[in-house]
Amino acid sequence: MISNGQDDNAIFSSRGLLLLFLVPTMLILLVFLYFPAWHSIVLSFYRNNLFLGTRKFIGLENFINLFTGPLAPAFIQSFFQTLVLSGLIVAGGISASVFIAIQANKKIRGGRIYRMLLIWPFALSPAVAGTIFLFIFNPEVGIMNTMLDFLFSIKPRWLDSPYLAVMLVVFAAIWKNMGYNIVFYLAALQNVPLDPLEAADIDGAGSWLKFRRILLPLLSPTTFFLVFTNLSYSFFETFGLIDILTTGGPVGPPGPLDNTGITTTIMYKVFQDGFGGSSNMGFAAAESVILMILVGLVAFFQFSYMGKRVHYQG
Repeated sequence: MISNGQDDNAIFSSRGLLLLFLVPTMLILLVFLYFPAWHSIVLSFYRNNLFLGTRKFIGLENFINLFTGPLAPAFIQSFFQTLVLSGLIVAGGISASVFIAIQANKKIRGGRIYRMLLIWPFALSPAVAGTIFLFIFNPEVGIMNTMLDFLFSIKPRWLDSPYLAVMLVVFAAIWKNMGYNIVFYLAALQNVPLDPLEAADIDGAGSWLKFRRILLPLLSPTTFFLVFTNLSYSFFETFGLIDILTTGGPVGPPGPLDNTGITTTIMYKVFQDGFGGSSNMGFAAAESVILMILVGLVAFFQFSYMGKRVHYQG
């Protein structure tokens, strides 16, 4: 129960009741987050074949093989590809979302309908979004190549060309998650005080100056939140898009990009190594541990570096 005192800060009168309300959340976290993470860490010290059912403790050998030996080049390439793809998705998605949210926030006829249409792609599953793009960019019958063939007599092989495939995955990932970003930016824009903007208009400030000096700082708490959620999205939730569109391929040109598919991220490589080929679940678990460490380092950097630059309205 909650105390009936006059104090505005109501508190639980019983510590036991407070803990009882936390039980469902803690159970969900234990079952779906902490236990799988701990199990992955333990599994990373074993050579474990999923299909043969064999399991042998090998210590740090899986981690050593990630960075040395014949398996290392493919993992190292997927590691850097994860950073590049995530950077492109986050930077492109945040930038496009801010611009579109500002336009959608303007008072125009039918504005609510436009906002609803901007948000609906987020409701699609990654598999459905990937299928849509697969049909649009089909090199033979896709609408994109049909238009390009009619206008410029060209029919790019979107899924066969390494760099076009990267561009397509990045574009699809940005489109899929843009509705999520726009919702938050629209909410933030509707709470921006008008006084600074009106004062800037009186001083003759242009649109770009108002955005850079006023809107951007006022939107920084929302941007801070969305950068982290978009990073998590790019690390994990792009798996479905990649699996439908490119299955991790194609292999890059001869050189440092020909050790694995050019759209293979660490998350997708965990799936490939754990459920295909050698089916070494221990090696895949070691890759997932590296991914967890990477996410932790990114979060630490964001909160220690970007957090100091967030402007909260007083």
